[in-house]
Amino acid sequence: MLVVDALNELAFYGLPGAPRSPADLLTECRDGEALGMGSVFLSERFNIKEVVTLSGAAAACTERIGITTGVTNHNTRHPVVTASYATTMHRLTGGRFALGLGRGMDRMFDAYGLPRITSAQLEDVAGLFRRLWQGEVVLGHDGPAGTWPVLALDPEFREDIPLLVSAFGPQTLRLAGRAFDAVLLHTFFTDETLQRCVATVRASAERAGRDPMSVRMWSCFAVVGDWLPPDVRLKKTVGRMATYLQAYGDLMVRTNDWDPAVLERFRADPFVAGFHGALDGKATTSELEHVATLIPDEWLAPAATGTPEQCAAAVLRQLDLGADSVILHGATPADLAPVVEAYRAIRPAGRFDTLSANPGRMHD
Repeated sequence: MLVVDALNELAFYGLPGAPRSPADLLTECRDGEALGMGSVFLSERFNIKEVVTLSGAAAACTERIGITTGVTNHNTRHPVVTASYATTMHRLTGGRFALGLGRGMDRMFDAYGLPRITSAQLEDVAGLFRRLWQGEVVLGHDGPAGTWPVLALDPEFREDIPLLVSAFGPQTLRLAGRAFDAVLLHTFFTDETLQRCVATVRASAERAGRDPMSVRMWSCFAVVGDWLPPDVRLKKTVGRMATYLQAYGDLMVRTNDWDPAVLERFRADPFVAGFHGALDGKATTSELEHVATLIPDEWLAPAATGTPEQCAAAVLRQLDLGADSVILHGATPADLAPVVEAYRAIRPAGRFDTLSANPGRMHD
């Protein structure tokens, strides 16, 4: 298949939503590379989306696009296992891989008997990974991420593997600026929230003595075009927002400066309160139509909707607001093809020519 000129500022999520088979990723990666998209983000769920396996599959069926975990959690694997995985992917792809970490969900970790992830842990483990990738033998580590007598990979390693972090609140954003190479922001961030997050990361990087423009900022931007069936659009907007509100509604509302009373009404609704599972995964169309009455239009507005041209313009606006790159979230490359074509028509000439295909780097 012919691969067109690369759009390294654009990415897609592999296996969006609730896929029927992980094998779908192979077609998605080939399609995304053929479209010219810059990278694929691989989220992890404990079902058929185990990210180490998916990473290897993405590497095997592509030649150019960047690959990152978007994201995994450091507390589900031993640090030597994760560091070894990242090194394997780094060498397997010829430097196309970035390791993306995040906090995960407290309630899930509580249920599984895993420690909740803190900013201090993320900073600690990031430092450990960088030391291991430089061939260091770490003796007697006792820090926020854990206690280990010996941590080591290979003393001959001198690996330059970028680290990405998913950031939401100001504490994690400041951590990203001082200790990570790239930042993944959340879906449905308002324009003001996006700009504030970018400014927070840049200021933190500068205080840490880093080049503030060296930290790559990723906007995770829902793309739900009018060429999709209405029930699919409902699931990808109302359903997805409702699931976020189920999981961490207080943080979403606080971050975007929304009215907390609306969240309380959403939670108090008898259907929502009695629903078991993620609303975007299990609710029917009629049930989501009811949920739509509980969510204000302005909460769903930070997304690309409408025609391919309107969606492309919305994507470009994310870049104009301060993001370095945009994940076209919630759709497969096949569904995104009309937007990518329309985006090419308005893409500023030369603006992204030096941007790296590796999603964890600004420039190679």
